[in-house]
This record gives sequence, C-alpha cells and structure tokens, in this order.
Amino acid sequence: MVEQHTPRSLIVSLYGAYGRGLAPGEEPLPVAELIRLLAVLGVDAPSVRSSVSRLKRRGLLLPRRTADGAAGYTLSDDARQLLEDGDRRIYARTRPALSDGWVLAVFTVPEAERHKRHLLRSRLSRLGFGTAAPGVWIAPARLYEETRHTLERLELSSYVDLFRGEHLGYAATAEAVARWWDLPSIAKLHEEFLAAHEPVLRSWKASPGSAEDAYRDYLFALDSWRRLPYADPVLPAELLPQDWPGARSAAVFAELHALLRDRGARFAQPQPQPEPDGSGEG
Repeated sequence: MVEQHTPRSLIVSLYGAYGRGLAPGEEPLPVAELIRLLAVLGVDAPSVRSSVSRLKRRGLLLPRRTADGAAGYTLSDDARQLLEDGDRRIYARTRPALSDGWVLAVFTVPEAERHKRHLLRSRLSRLGFGTAAPGVWIAPARLYEETRHTLERLELSSYVDLFRGEHLGYAATAEAVARWWDLPSIAKLHEEFLAAHEPVLRSWKASPGSAEDAYRDYLFALDSWRRLPYADPVLPAELLPQDWPGARSAAVFAELHALLRDRGARFAQPQPQPEPDGSGEG
C-alpha cells in the first residue's frame, strides 16, 4: 500500500520534530520557512497555506510576527500538550509489563447528545483503547494521563469515569486481548511501515546522504510512525503473537531517529532571508 502523507499531517510532524525550539526564544516559524520545508516533501505553497489555516481554526497554530516582522505561526498551549503527550508514545523505548495493569473508560451520554457518543468512541479508539464490552473501553494503564488530558481538552470528561485495574479472568488475558483489539490489522500497519522504511534505513547505513536527505527521510518516517503507537496500544509482549512485527518496526524507527533527526535539523534551521537590493524598484 502506498503511504499517504497529507500536508496537514506533515506540518504537525514538522512542528513535532523541529518546531519546538527551532528558532531562538521560541520565535514563530515564518510562513516562508514552512513553505520551504514542506516543498522538500512535495507539498506546494497553496496546500501549505490552506492546511495552516485549518490548524489555526482548530486552535493548534497561532499567528505571530517574527522579530523582523515576517508572518509566522507558533504552537498553542493545546498543541504543545498534544505533542508532549505524543512524545511519550512516539519515542518510548520500553514495552509495558503485564503487572502495570489497565485503565478502563466507562461512559454514558444522554440521548439528546448522542453525537458526543460517537466522538467519545472515535477519540478513545484513536487513543489506542480496545472495546471490552459495550460502553467499556480498555487500554494499558500508562495511557491514563494522556486520556485525561484529551477528554478534558475536548470537554468530554463529564461523560466518562476512569478506573485502574487488573484482568482477573475468566478467559486468559491473551485471549481477551485478541477480542479487545484487532491484532491482525495492527500487525499489518507495522508490516507496511517496515516495507516503506526498513529499506531507507539500510540505504543510510550503506551510504549516508545530505542534511536535506536526512530531513526528508526523517519527516516521512516520523509522519508514518507517529500514527502507529496510537493504532497499537503497545501491549505487554506476553500477550502478543510470537511473530509480532511491532518490536521490529519500533527498532527501525528508533535507528532512523538516531541517524537522521539531528542531521536533518541542519536543513530545518531557518534560512536567512535576502536583503532588499536597495534599487528602489517596485
């Protein structure tokens, strides 16, 4: 399957990788820089502008002027919280233990507000929750803080009760997990990531490229990978099939991150803007 990298998703990945502390004093990222950095990824200027507008309407990007008066954007507090929550998943290096337990989300939504029922289901699913029973959602306990932040930000917390606990049976926990999550579909996502990005890793090990190459390859890998720790709740190893591809895909991303992130940062640094030529034309 050909990977789909939307302009809006690539902008979020760019801010996550390089947009925090990219410029001194957290100066806004100029629009001209966004256009330059997205052009390398195959995104044209009109697509950048329209995607930035949508992110602004969602309250994730805030319009600000740079020190020299150029138009730019900085992250909102909500966007920073989203990225910080995401960091804990995207760059995690350890798999949770079965003894860590689970977090349960139980919700009730009045019929008059049933549209929020769909929103809750959708959001819990995107956070990596599985369905234990109608109205009862389950995830590894480490997702509690991010779940709480998300429900509060979306003003859905009043409909939900959160619990911590352990699974006591009757079915073996590994059997129950196979009901709560669609493991074959999650495995397929890992296999697709490996098919797209493992050859990139091999290529870099054989023949390193330029800072621009590193930036491009890292942004595409990050944009693909950052979805996976949400589709995959990263379950304890003893609950997964022996040939589970998630460990290998995590190792490939970790190596790409170590190889490319800092090299790509050299290309991502804001470029000096040309000075007026003083001719007085225009």
